[in-house]
Amino acid sequence: MPQLTPSTTPVREFKDHTKAIRAVATFPDGRRMVTGSFDKTLCLWDLRTGAMLKKMEGHRDRVTTLAVSQDGQLIASGDQKGVFIVWHGETGEFLTQSTKAHSNRIYALDFSPDGTVLASGSEDGTTKLWCTTTWQQQGDPIECRNCVRCVQYSPSGELLAIATYNDVQIYNSKTRERVADFKGQIPYNFSLVWTPDGTRLFTGGDKKDPTIREWDTMTWKQVGDPWTGHTSEISSIAIHPSGTLVASASYDRHVRLWRLPDRRNIAIFQHSSWVGCVTFSVDGKYILSGGSDRVILKWTVPKDAWPESKARVLANRSMANSEKSLWEDVLLDAQKVIELNPLSHVGYRLKHTALHGAQRYGEAIEAFKIMLEKLDNAHDMQIRKLRDQYTSPSNADGVIQKAINVQLDTAPLRLLDTTTGLLCDRETQISAFKTTTEYKQLLLSVMKHADFPREIIADVVAKYFGCVMLSHRWEGKEPLLHDIKDKAVYHLEAAGGLRKLQSFCKKAHQAGFHWAWVDSCCIDQHNNVELQKSLNSMFAWYYHAALTIVYLSDVPPSSKSGALTRSAWNTRGWTVPEFLAPKVIRFYQQDWTPYLDDVSFNHKESAQIMHELEDATGIDARTLVTFQPGMRDAREKLQWASMRVTTLPEDIAYSLFGIFGIQLPILYGENKQRALGRLLQEIVAQSGDITALDWVGQPSTFNSCLPANISSYAVPPCALPSLSEYQVQTAVSSLRHTMAVGSGLKLYNQLDNLSAARFANCRLHLPCIVHRVTEVRRRQDLVQETQVMYGMKADELNDLLITTEETLVQFSCARPTRQAFLLVRPWDRRLFELPDFAEQPAFDDDAVNLADPRSPLDHSHDSAKQEWIDSECRSRALRLIVRLRQPFSAFLLAQQRGGEYKRIASDCNIIARVKGAGSVHNIMDIRTLEIL
Repeated sequence: MPQLTPSTTPVREFKDHTKAIRAVATFPDGRRMVTGSFDKTLCLWDLRTGAMLKKMEGHRDRVTTLAVSQDGQLIASGDQKGVFIVWHGETGEFLTQSTKAHSNRIYALDFSPDGTVLASGSEDGTTKLWCTTTWQQQGDPIECRNCVRCVQYSPSGELLAIATYNDVQIYNSKTRERVADFKGQIPYNFSLVWTPDGTRLFTGGDKKDPTIREWDTMTWKQVGDPWTGHTSEISSIAIHPSGTLVASASYDRHVRLWRLPDRRNIAIFQHSSWVGCVTFSVDGKYILSGGSDRVILKWTVPKDAWPESKARVLANRSMANSEKSLWEDVLLDAQKVIELNPLSHVGYRLKHTALHGAQRYGEAIEAFKIMLEKLDNAHDMQIRKLRDQYTSPSNADGVIQKAINVQLDTAPLRLLDTTTGLLCDRETQISAFKTTTEYKQLLLSVMKHADFPREIIADVVAKYFGCVMLSHRWEGKEPLLHDIKDKAVYHLEAAGGLRKLQSFCKKAHQAGFHWAWVDSCCIDQHNNVELQKSLNSMFAWYYHAALTIVYLSDVPPSSKSGALTRSAWNTRGWTVPEFLAPKVIRFYQQDWTPYLDDVSFNHKESAQIMHELEDATGIDARTLVTFQPGMRDAREKLQWASMRVTTLPEDIAYSLFGIFGIQLPILYGENKQRALGRLLQEIVAQSGDITALDWVGQPSTFNSCLPANISSYAVPPCALPSLSEYQVQTAVSSLRHTMAVGSGLKLYNQLDNLSAARFANCRLHLPCIVHRVTEVRRRQDLVQETQVMYGMKADELNDLLITTEETLVQFSCARPTRQAFLLVRPWDRRLFELPDFAEQPAFDDDAVNLADPRSPLDHSHDSAKQEWIDSECRSRALRLIVRLRQPFSAFLLAQQRGGEYKRIASDCNIIARVKGAGSVHNIMDIRTLEIL
């Protein structure tokens, strides 16, 4: 290596101090500099013009050190008497008076990166920390056992490095715990400095060891050999803002410039006397140094010292190779770019590109993280702005986690891993996802694009977490949670239910899914909270599942159409929501081959299978495919389940919760009637739909208006002949010019003001039109084994016969009874023939112009509008009268001691017929009755 010739021609000199200059620092704005001298003063300088802006006087002894806070608002200076003063960074005025901080000279000062603490190191062997708000000492001094020559915070502020004559000590700045100490120089340590990324620490020695040593801050081991060149003690070390150059000042009258990647001394700058301080300009283009010659000299950093030009060539070659997918070559060049300029983001961006291209996603993520750190710490504002287009790893993970939470919100609490056969909770599922290539690719995509589409994130998450649900019939001993917990199901003895479980998991895995769920072993049956949540969520789980597999254990291989209809699976209560909810479903035979050899992905798209299921269930094929939960057509849904059976009696009701979109407490042991009663009560309460009261059979102990068994809904609802529109219009015309209009309007308004049917404490509050029973007579000639037939008369109704198992009190007008009996017509608002607003078409705001084009002063339109409304009301009232004259399905109610009523069940619908044409005009007994 050719010998370097020292430069003696600075580009500028800053003169004003009358004695040696021992300290120098630049301000973050890059425009100013402050110096401290043995002449007891500090000077503020304009770096562009070289003018001295202010002389700061206040010390009574030599100024030995100074520091500027990172925001440039504070200057701290220390002197030979152990005193420090704090000055305003902009004005240079006092912020504090002289503070006697140490018993001997202060050799070092440094502000923490956040500016809240000032550290001072002294010849008295202590380091002290000072609060920059109160300027009071924080805690006890750090006893360093020897003269402290230098103190400096790490760039993150987490660590504090202290150079003493004996060693280098590293402390946790918050806890003051010493995390490392090592000898450092031989014998004395005079100076130290951190690299901007905090990965290296440099120390300088005295005249017996005038070298610079490099230390790895992860291991605190020395890196390489000492840097040699100086011949006397190294008073100060500075790091270039890019982290690629090091400047050292020495008592040998020289400032040496070193290139960090190859540790070469690339330039020397010469003073006329010893040099006591050195720093770089903020833009990194200049070196500023001062010493015993009482002047600050400004030196130009040689252009060939900058590694950027060589790094640029390598970066361009790396990018060209990336277009050719030569990932190993891209990575080699990226590593060289990093070595040349370790503080630049460019090398790490290229490294990430290479690793991503080579599908080494974990390493690519780490490279990208470092790239973000470099952008965050860049001095150039334009480079820092590049950071805005990226997302931090934690934020990117948070975005993905939100998508995961949405996905898992409608997924079972625990699932079987179809690869390992292990049962996993949600935390384990998420951990497994974060080890996959899919997650790493997604994380990188979100990190690289702050506006990455959330739809794609949701799709990736849904694809991984999508689970396969099993619909089956329990047979014999099914494996429970405790049977498979912490065990791989594939390794268990394949017998009975375990063989079915293993086959199911294999089918799910073959279909490309990671997760599978089986009701028998994926729910903790002994955990009531989990059981409640699981059963109430079951419909949603099947609805959101990626696939539902139906296993028909009693359908032999190669069965023909019709086998599905005959399968016992079609008799079970829980299978109703299990075939209605899923969007994708497949039926498998006994040997786990597709039913009817249909290998299509979704059997809901098979017309043949859906029509067979329609025949088996009574549910039309369209509904089977497009079913949505809710209260609509409640009576029909109850009929679907009317002939189903369940192992536990309460399950016949619990299995229907999801179909109606309701959630209720699961109370095993409450008995079947109460479970069904709570379900029906909730249907009526939420919807006001009274079709669930239309049944034939035995009454429930829960409420006499509800059936004891769901089988009571097997008989289709009462279907009475309806009038054609022509017949209705004809009847309305005959009434239009009679007295019926006035009474009709009154009746219409009275019915319109009725509240919907509701339950309260198992009591039904039922709005209805009441007909008082005036006579009950037993018909001896029509008595059956368990049934008795009664003839009845009631106000405004034709005589009728009722068959019931209950014994009724016989009475007549001549022989009255104190117990009241009523035949009632439960009020159904559908008789109003009002439109169902849920079915109305939606219009855009600008789709139809509803504005009145007439003048606001034209009242003729208002009059016509009112006349139309009055006519419409009269028409509806008359149409209501016509419909109320038609036969209806009545309830027979018997009054109880407390004034409430109880429904008397009949073995068939009670069809009541209104007397004569005019009698409806007098039907005004409209009440809301309380029924037990």
